[in-house]
Amino acid sequence: MSRFETDEAVGGMSSAFVPAPQRKPSNRFARFLRAAAVATIAAGVVFAAGFGWFADYVSRLSTPANPPSADAIIVLTGGQSRIDAALDLLKSGKGQRLLISGVNPAAGRKSLQVATGGDKTLFSCCVDIDYAAMDTIGNAEESAKWVESHEYGSVILVTNNYHMPRSLLEMGRFIDKANLKPYPVVNTRLDGGTWMTKPEAVRVLFTEYTKYLGALARTVVPLRSTPDGVVLVEASTKSSTN
Repeated sequence: MSRFETDEAVGGMSSAFVPAPQRKPSNRFARFLRAAAVATIAAGVVFAAGFGWFADYVSRLSTPANPPSADAIIVLTGGQSRIDAALDLLKSGKGQRLLISGVNPAAGRKSLQVATGGDKTLFSCCVDIDYAAMDTIGNAEESAKWVESHEYGSVILVTNNYHMPRSLLEMGRFIDKANLKPYPVVNTRLDGGTWMTKPEAVRVLFTEYTKYLGALARTVVPLRSTPDGVVLVEASTKSSTN
């Protein structure tokens, strides 16, 4: 065998054992991961910016000194100060009638009147109590029935400042024929950015902000009519706390 033939044979053998070039991993998955990371960061920025706006907006809400009168008043339970404010509005003639929505079934009319220090005569003539509502959606449903049955055209809505944005959203979905006038009750001043220095305030605002986003999402949920003309949400039986 010539030298040339030997080199050729060796070369042929070596070439037979050269591993096949490996395929480079597809860039599609890498691009997907990058897009997902960018989307996650963007969503986080939007969420944080939204929370900042929400907290700033709520912290600047103040209780009207002399609100205009309305046909009626609705107060959502969740704090003694809310009911006290609503009763003061009723006593001063800012509304013809008051609905206290979301009262614990264990609290009777008399015990509620005594606990709030409300005028007995005023309580007897002009205060209605809703025991059915268990959450803000329930408040809206029961309030809508009450407003519709009395044919009220304007209603003062009383609740805490941090709860007001979500309450207006939920109420607005059910009460479309009456003008809602917000009356935010402020227990603790949070304006000027002071809410950022109070961990409890941050916690309450953050919790309410997430619930507010849920209420925004529910604005696209279709409503269905009931025999009495009140519209209800298909998902209204799902849990949602005050």
